[in-house]
Amino acid sequence: MKVLIMAAGVGSRISRYLQGQPKCCVDVDGKPLIRHTIELLNKKGITDIAIVTGYQERYIHQALEGLAYSRYFNPFFRVANSISSVWFARDFLTTEDDMMIMNGDVFMEEKIIDILLKDKRSPMMLSDSTRIEDADYRFNWDGELLKRYGKQLTKEETTGEYVGIGRINKEDVTVFKQNTIDAISNEDYNCWWEDIIYRTVDDGQNVYVNDVAGVFWAEVDYIEDYDRIKAFVNSKS
Repeated sequence: MKVLIMAAGVGSRISRYLQGQPKCCVDVDGKPLIRHTIELLNKKGITDIAIVTGYQERYIHQALEGLAYSRYFNPFFRVANSISSVWFARDFLTTEDDMMIMNGDVFMEEKIIDILLKDKRSPMMLSDSTRIEDADYRFNWDGELLKRYGKQLTKEETTGEYVGIGRINKEDVTVFKQNTIDAISNEDYNCWWEDIIYRTVDDGQNVYVNDVAGVFWAEVDYIEDYDRIKAFVNSKS
């Protein structure tokens, strides 16, 4: 399993709390979130890891001192969404192994990785059916298949919140890579990396959903998300 981590963004919704650091560098139990993530992946035997940085990248590299990972830099982090990060890391998108793609500001329990390693379906996105009332990016799935997606879904239409992590098997990497290149060629800079997968739903293809209900995770979009992480970590100490 290879892992590509998106960590280029500014994090404007929570930036006033970050003292100029990227979201993935918030302190979690005495260490930066991104270091927690890499160490957790290494613990599960995953060492082929690439990180795309942009905003204040020096903090990320300082946080990861002593750990092995591939580096890619997205200079357009202020003017383009995460599709540009995938494009700059396109050489990492190979068919040698299955791939996990995740946003760098996601805190997750170890079991999240276990779930993703065990579930061989592709493309597959993680969602949480317990996060409906306060969901940010919303999913609607039927059975195991994603049907609708977006922040515009109502609470009644929502079956879960998107976690910020997905899996693409090596058989699907070539198509994902080409669709990313095509999006950049078409100047679709507002596209997120997930949109490359979501658009296949619109084309009638299967995108699978794994419900991680009961396993803790949080994506640091708002200060309330960070507070949830700290409360969870404190409950385990």
